[in-house]
Amino acid sequence: MLKSNEKNTLSGVSVKNAMRRQFNALPQSTSIDHCINTLLKYKVSGILALDDTGKPSGVLSKTDIIGAYYADLPIESPIEHIMATPPLMCTMEQPLETALEQMRENTVYRLYVVDSKDQIVGTLAYPDIVGLLYKSCYMCEYSHYRKKYSDTDTIKRLTVQDVIFGEVKSVNMADNLFNVLEELSTYRLGAILVVDDENIPVGVVSKTDLIFAYKHRCDKLQPASSIMTSPVQTCYGDDLLEEAVKKMIFSDIHRLFVINRLNDTMDGVFSLTDAARCRSGSCHACMSSRITLEN
Repeated sequence: MLKSNEKNTLSGVSVKNAMRRQFNALPQSTSIDHCINTLLKYKVSGILALDDTGKPSGVLSKTDIIGAYYADLPIESPIEHIMATPPLMCTMEQPLETALEQMRENTVYRLYVVDSKDQIVGTLAYPDIVGLLYKSCYMCEYSHYRKKYSDTDTIKRLTVQDVIFGEVKSVNMADNLFNVLEELSTYRLGAILVVDDENIPVGVVSKTDLIFAYKHRCDKLQPASSIMTSPVQTCYGDDLLEEAVKKMIFSDIHRLFVINRLNDTMDGVFSLTDAARCRSGSCHACMSSRITLEN
């Protein structure tokens, strides 16, 4: 995996170049049920909570919600009972690399962006950073989209296997949702692979699937197969990094399970978070001078 101190595509880029100039906020007295509706409607992974004076008081994430599901907390409970505090901030002019390091150190998925008057004006999340990386690679003169890619290409291009790490965790399709929740919590996963009795992948259970289950008051003794999403979205370890990122962005998915082309086994999981943390474009020709962004 690339080292964070290496020169990369994000060098010299500010938060304002990647941030999303919108955010979702709800009073901290809002029920978990209503908050889930907002998360699903706007396809976001976090909600900013506001106190009685309208000031930011915390953040509610999908992780917080499935924690409430695991603990049997009534879905009508106010989000202030489970939100994380305080919300973490960054400035528009802050270097993007610094913000990314702040996210990594605090193990958070997003930062709220403030202007010169300390007013929240947007958010910065891993998918936003990946979108910037993909855009810069697509527009670059070295992009394989701009010329026919072949085995004679002299540019050393990054593949998925260059940035993935860790092993694939799985549950059996007959395992209950309580066990799935425990596995996700123990290994801090965004999703887990579901396999049959012959260890063949048949689906995936994500945090979003579990939030749906919580909303519909599903018994946690139900099997994983009852809420899993299938088929499993995959890529190969030797696929170009740029192609894998493109697949996730345009398919609106957050992860791909990585298959070893030689033995047809799953070697890991490649997520938008991994793509952002690697701080690179799609090839080793990448230098900060290649990016041109409007201020």
